[in-house]
Amino acid sequence: MVEATKPVTSLNKFEQFKAEKDGLAVKDQLEQFAQLGWEAIDKTDLEHRLKWLGIFYRPVTPGKFMMRMRIPNGILTSNQMQVLAEIVQRYGEDGNADITTRQNLQLRGVRLEDVPDIFRRFEQAGLTSVQSGMDNVRNITGSPMAGIDAHELIDTRGLVRKVQDMITNNGKGNFAFTNLPRKFNIALEGGRDNSVHAEINDIAFVPAYKDGELGFNVVVGGFFSAKRCEAAVPLNAWVPANDDVVDLCRAILVVYRDYGLRANRQKSRLMWLIDEWGMEKFRIVVEEHFGRTLLTAAEEDEIDWDKRDHIGIYPQKQSGLNYVGLHIPIGRLYAEDMFELARIAEVYGSGEIRLTVEQNVIIPNIPDSRLKPFLTEPLLERFSLNPAPLTRALISCTGAQFCNFALIETKNRALAMIKVLEAELEMTRPVRIHWTGCPNSCGQPQVADIGLMGTKVRKDGKAVEGVDLYLGGKVGKDAKLGTCVQKGIPCDDLLPVLRNLLIENFGAKSK
Repeated sequence: MVEATKPVTSLNKFEQFKAEKDGLAVKDQLEQFAQLGWEAIDKTDLEHRLKWLGIFYRPVTPGKFMMRMRIPNGILTSNQMQVLAEIVQRYGEDGNADITTRQNLQLRGVRLEDVPDIFRRFEQAGLTSVQSGMDNVRNITGSPMAGIDAHELIDTRGLVRKVQDMITNNGKGNFAFTNLPRKFNIALEGGRDNSVHAEINDIAFVPAYKDGELGFNVVVGGFFSAKRCEAAVPLNAWVPANDDVVDLCRAILVVYRDYGLRANRQKSRLMWLIDEWGMEKFRIVVEEHFGRTLLTAAEEDEIDWDKRDHIGIYPQKQSGLNYVGLHIPIGRLYAEDMFELARIAEVYGSGEIRLTVEQNVIIPNIPDSRLKPFLTEPLLERFSLNPAPLTRALISCTGAQFCNFALIETKNRALAMIKVLEAELEMTRPVRIHWTGCPNSCGQPQVADIGLMGTKVRKDGKAVEGVDLYLGGKVGKDAKLGTCVQKGIPCDDLLPVLRNLLIENFGAKSK
């Protein structure tokens, strides 16, 4: 047995307030908060602990909160989408929903006095936002084609749901996992094209055959932060595609919770613990908490395809059924969009809606006989099945419009800039351009062909919005992180930089 000592640290301010009161404890105070109003709430409860319930105070929109859902594997029913549409509709121009790079939805404009009623509506609809912020496990991602892809290896839907239920106590909240050292990401890939970006997760399961049995190889430690970005590394473990996945997630989370570094928030992700212990010790301690011997990894995994974006019309493995991928510009939905998505999923499909890490929407289970009328729906004029190449692969975080961490505005600027570039250039293929407003990297610039990270720069003696430029990110098989090649480009000077990059590096031609 390897000795693993718990770190002795002085408490930083985050660890102090977590020690004083668990973030989940504010769940019992929601009615009180709703009556008091946001301005009368304890500052730590307001700015931090409410995030344990998925409720985010935003100084840039005081009194108008963001709510982050938990949508395992990115799958919603049409009824659930309609409930979410009704919630954001209440807030008029302030209300919308952003699809995130973790197959999730963030609702905007929410007022605190409505939250108790919203939570009751969530419970009735089988939705939850619990443990979706701060030092918790974030939305658990899986293949958007789970259960419908003819080339699928493992249907991840049930396992993703079981992992979430274990972590959140079936959506009610689980004090066992509400005091992690920092946030934590988990992904399960069941297909051949690494649709979940396994390399950027703290735990990722990728399909692999061992002795003829199909299961998962496990990689650990992938993360982005302001100070460091690392791709996940092999745990040298293989598990069958059963409840061992849930048990291994639990074991790794317990080890991270009990031994993860906490003194310095910049060194509190799982990879820092792996660095300190070494992989051999980390694996042994995980195995002790797993309660049985871990099998060594299969020699190869089955990720052997380039990554797909699923936009367009595709046959399912179920004969006579199709899934249709809709491109959602910069991932932003308004109430009317959400109502329409719920309606068309019900009318043409099976009442199911799927979200992707590319911030798009999939409507599955559309019979051949319903495809033609489906394609006449007015919604498809805005949510295209065949967007222009640069628009097709554009990703953006929330940006300064709604997020106080963002150093620049991203979504609206990204879309406007892409429109100009597409008017000027002929593209031979999609180029993945990712925008993120700050070094927290919610927009994942490190996995893009061209990544843009918001920063402040000086131009003509004044502080202005700018970006650091990343190149070389690769997704799918042989995925790798890009690197920063140029710092401090003012946003006002960015357009010619991107134009030249697209011509010189990506085969674009001037029209």
